[in-house]
Amino acid sequence: MIISASTDYREAARRKLPPFLFHYADGGAYAEYTLRHNVSDLEQIALRQRVLRDMSELSTATRLWDDELAMPVILAPVGLTGMYARRGEVQAARAAESRGIPFTLSTVSVCPIEEVAPAIKRPMWFQLYVLRDRGFMKNALDRAKAAGVKTLVFTVDMPVPGARYRDAHSGMSGPYGEIRRVLQAMTHPSWAWDVGVMGRPHDLGNVSRYLGKATGLKDYIGWLGANFDPSISWKDLEWIRESWKGPIIIKGILDPQDARDAVSFGADGIVVSNHGGRQLDGVLSSVRALPAIADAVKNDIKILVDGGIRNGLDVLRMVALGADAVLIGRAFVYALATAGEAGVANLLDLFKKEMQVAMTLTSKKSISEITRDSLAIDNLASEVRAIASEKA
Repeated sequence: MIISASTDYREAARRKLPPFLFHYADGGAYAEYTLRHNVSDLEQIALRQRVLRDMSELSTATRLWDDELAMPVILAPVGLTGMYARRGEVQAARAAESRGIPFTLSTVSVCPIEEVAPAIKRPMWFQLYVLRDRGFMKNALDRAKAAGVKTLVFTVDMPVPGARYRDAHSGMSGPYGEIRRVLQAMTHPSWAWDVGVMGRPHDLGNVSRYLGKATGLKDYIGWLGANFDPSISWKDLEWIRESWKGPIIIKGILDPQDARDAVSFGADGIVVSNHGGRQLDGVLSSVRALPAIADAVKNDIKILVDGGIRNGLDVLRMVALGADAVLIGRAFVYALATAGEAGVANLLDLFKKEMQVAMTLTSKKSISEITRDSLAIDNLASEVRAIASEKA
């Protein structure tokens, strides 16, 4: 069966996965206000349809630094991806490579750097948190270099953990969590066999390589909690900027001044992101934060964005508002959980087809042509264009 929309993958993933895993991917912080608005605010952006302009030739391809992308989409770093399909990070990386886009490996992946990088020819990206244990950070960076990683993504919006109440209700954390997870696995036999039995080892591969011992799911929350560092500042990244030769991207920017600070620091890119609504609830949705940030630093740094992107139309919306490319997380995880590598590849095919339709009907033959004039004067788009006019 060919699933024709990313929303279908979400429902299929909900049925297949044990609840603790589905809700870990699907949930957000506190009352999940920002999580919901990431999607709903993006849906409100109206596109400006133009017709009869000879769109027989168009291209979704773009370029980021020395990287050629078939479309302005990157698979975002998602922790525990290997729990959603057998050796899930490897399957997702292969799907991304087959469709000509980058894959980003999370610090807290199940499959370690040394397993994922050799599985693909295209250099993957690597995401790292700024943690108390600087020895772990150095070890991870050295291993990433050895594996051929060129692009680093530093997530900076986790100095403290967000309050994710769904995890306590689902069994991901909280009292009797381990027992609840086992019982849930028993009632989801397809996942239990494919991942629970055949997808072992279930540990944090990158952390285990550093510690020299297995670090399983039950240690995940504890290890992260012990390594959150509320004292982090720009100076904690200076040694990395000095030693790393490739692009460095700062992920977790929501304010124009922080974007300017990233430029001053010497970052090559930023990700406009509220961590998928999983950290501070009540902050701006990514799409609402993006225009002011683009106005502030568009000519100084590459701007990426994540949060709420569910289809190719959303990609065009974000590019029109100032993004050079987008990262997708939940959308590809749902597809991965449903159908593995083939599911992610199919989802990316859908994104590309949807982009092609959107570009054709907004009369944009290339990614560089997609600007704010691709948006109709309506709803949020009206607000954005009004702000731009005032600044002009």
